[in-house]
Amino acid sequence: QVQLVESGGGLVQPGGSLRLSCAASGSISSSYTMGWYRHAPGKQRELVSTITSGGSTNYGDSVKGRFTISRDTAKNTVNLQMNSLKPEDTAVYYCNARLVLFGRPYDYWGQGTQVTVSS
Repeated sequence: QVQLVESGGGLVQPGGSLRLSCAASGSISSSYTMGWYRHAPGKQRELVSTITSGGSTNYGDSVKGRFTISRDTAKNTVNLQMNSLKPEDTAVYYCNARLVLFGRPYDYWGQGTQVTVSS
């Protein structure tokens, strides 16, 4: 089993910054791709960012240039530095770990952490 626990969410003013962290435990390995997704009311869940065990990163268009993902593979943690936050960034942010075997994805999810950007 894989368990993911997010932390760092909260309320921030537009233009501010937050740093989210995700701690993984259980039967996790360094070969998992890890990332962040977000889900706002009335919208579908969308990709924020992913990072492979080799350090390759991918960002959604709406956050590119503002957010930075990083990981400490040895400690099984992944972080998301969020700068220049906008009200439209308001959502529940979920940590994800994915392992692909023979073309089939196996996903594990955290409980989510609320990020609210408001004056």
